[in-house]
Amino acid sequence: MRNRVFYYVSNYAYNFLPVFFFKKKYKKLLDFERSCNPGELKFRLDYYLKITDKIRLPDTAVSIKNFKKTNGTGYYLDLKEFLHYFKKNTLFAYYFGDKTSVNNYPTLVKARTIEGDNANSILFKLNKNRHFYFVKDSISFLEKKDSLVWRGGAYQKNRIAFVQKFWNKPNFNVGQTNVPRADLPWQKTRMSIPEQLQYKFIFCPEGNDVATNLKWVMSSNSLCFMPKPKFETWFMEGLLKPNIHYVEINSDFSDLESKIKYFSKHNDEALQIIENAHKHVAQFQNTNFEDLLCLKVLTAYTSLSKQKDALKFLRN
Repeated sequence: MRNRVFYYVSNYAYNFLPVFFFKKKYKKLLDFERSCNPGELKFRLDYYLKITDKIRLPDTAVSIKNFKKTNGTGYYLDLKEFLHYFKKNTLFAYYFGDKTSVNNYPTLVKARTIEGDNANSILFKLNKNRHFYFVKDSISFLEKKDSLVWRGGAYQKNRIAFVQKFWNKPNFNVGQTNVPRADLPWQKTRMSIPEQLQYKFIFCPEGNDVATNLKWVMSSNSLCFMPKPKFETWFMEGLLKPNIHYVEINSDFSDLESKIKYFSKHNDEALQIIENAHKHVAQFQNTNFEDLLCLKVLTAYTSLSKQKDALKFLRN
């Protein structure tokens, strides 16, 4: 995981840069937009912000001049990074945290449910230091251990059931890392990402919302195993196809062992899924494209909420 202290210090310092820096970066993003595929840009913008009607701002909407850190420093910094392009009186409704229930008014959120009417949950790239971490995996799939690994907090029913079922089975290196430490046989020590990358198969269970490890696992040369996801973030988990981008398993894990055996023998199929996962990840690895999209989500929000001339800088 990226150094949290460095992330906070550098991002706080970013907020003290002079106005001309943001004006220059704004122009750079507009210039970059001219080289982008307009279809790809529109597709992703429409995915994150599904609303087409005018937005009625709630009383809870906050102006940029009153925007302060409430809970979640990472969330605060990730939204603040793009508020520099808007005037101080511009209003936004946002939620910082893991809640996935849909508000009755359009709200900027980190995560939302995939199924149902989720249009009022507008996805924004929040808590990205924790979630948007990718790896450069130097170990090929065929060189890895023929086993499945998982470490993480087991506080939800699905994770508790998983770790209790597989913590001591052959071909599994599974354990919870709960804090405070529980006096249980499946409570184990943490494993670093490089240690986990030594395994062919990595489990990616959802918790309060999406699986935190999903992004780096899909960027690796290991194979992602998980039940069909229920939640999505900026990573567009709702577009992931079972047995195309990841190996789908039953929610009760009843087929997990048989699928491990299958993909241990069918390397070509495993390698194809890993390649497809890498293609999905590649969409999020162009920093300029990601920044432009963040800016466009907020710009669209201000336009739909009838906040005219919200942008601080004029388009040339």
